[in-house]
Amino acid sequence: MAASSRPMFWIMLSAALILALSLGTRHGFGLFLPPMSAEFGWGREVFAFAIALQNLIWGLAQPFAGALADRFGAIRTVVIGGVLYALGLVLMGFSDSPWSLSLSAGLLIGLGLSGTSFSVILGVVGRAVPMEKRSMAMGVAAAAGSFGQFAMLPGTLGLIGWLGWSAALLVLGLMAALIVPLAGMLRDRPQPVQAHEQTLSEAVHEAVGHSGFWLLSLGFFVCGFQVVFIGVHLPAYLVDQHLPATVGTTVLALVGLFNVFGTYIAGWLGGRMSKPRLLTWLYLARAVVITAFVFTPLTIWTAYAFGIAMGLLWLSTVPLTNGTVATLFGVRNLSMLGGIVFLFHQLGAFLGGWLGGYLYDSTGSYQLVWQLSILLSLIAAVLNWPVREKPVARLAAGPAA
Repeated sequence: MAASSRPMFWIMLSAALILALSLGTRHGFGLFLPPMSAEFGWGREVFAFAIALQNLIWGLAQPFAGALADRFGAIRTVVIGGVLYALGLVLMGFSDSPWSLSLSAGLLIGLGLSGTSFSVILGVVGRAVPMEKRSMAMGVAAAAGSFGQFAMLPGTLGLIGWLGWSAALLVLGLMAALIVPLAGMLRDRPQPVQAHEQTLSEAVHEAVGHSGFWLLSLGFFVCGFQVVFIGVHLPAYLVDQHLPATVGTTVLALVGLFNVFGTYIAGWLGGRMSKPRLLTWLYLARAVVITAFVFTPLTIWTAYAFGIAMGLLWLSTVPLTNGTVATLFGVRNLSMLGGIVFLFHQLGAFLGGWLGGYLYDSTGSYQLVWQLSILLSLIAAVLNWPVREKPVARLAAGPAA
């Protein structure tokens, strides 16, 4: 391995491992809904609200975590996020009331995720590679990190079956603490501020005045709505349809496995084709897949097929959306601007997670939320189509930076 490639190898490896731990743990939260709700006699809205709050806090904190990473380097941000994440999981293991669940699973884990997930980690990757390789590198990091969603899901289910839900969360907290030493491998350092560079307020003002930034953000809202609704409520939905409980776990594991391929392919295609147009086709494909799943007879095999198809489309939006933001505005403030876009994703995530539980408790069915997911997919496809990958005038005279 050439000496010049070694730092990039360690950055990519640590990015992938941090994302695998952070997102892999989060991907299994839906498995805790049935045992915790049964033990404490909660309706599904209690757990759903805590996870929805987690996503809202995550989104609200993300622009600030991104700004800290852009200005002071990502290592400090990731270390703080890892500590909060581990603490939140441990306290979630001791939760016995709606407020303690919201404090741990909602507030602390939400803050932890803001420092250990895509906006901060992909910002590090984006700053470390040339522009022509950026989309591909983001796709590789996201794909490798997505493997954690596949690998950790059966492990989480096994821990719940072996130790019970409370002790399983304590073990996951110890695993999340590994993020702290991994942060040192990122080798991300604050970039010197040049006299002519934008301030944070100037960067925000430039972005919010750009129509493409709003269209990307609104489209990402839909992604958040869908992935959190499915991730939290799909296992319970399949049990309601009289399928074995293990089917839901297998479906989510398939989502995680095929997400590896989907994000890698999206990153690869994003370096060769229009990323906003790819996003349009991706959301249209989601609409087709969800429609087929909801309105055709449900069997174990159609559930598995849904997991495979959704996995290919699951987080493919991430390298495409972040890559487009980097093309439009450069990478100097990428973590912060990506964090603002991600805030919209998390507003959708809050609504999808909470609304699934609320409407289920109100109507006894998830049908309305499935239908809303289909409609939102079509809206997101329309929103992304007009976005053009043209750097802002500030960057037009020179290379994106």
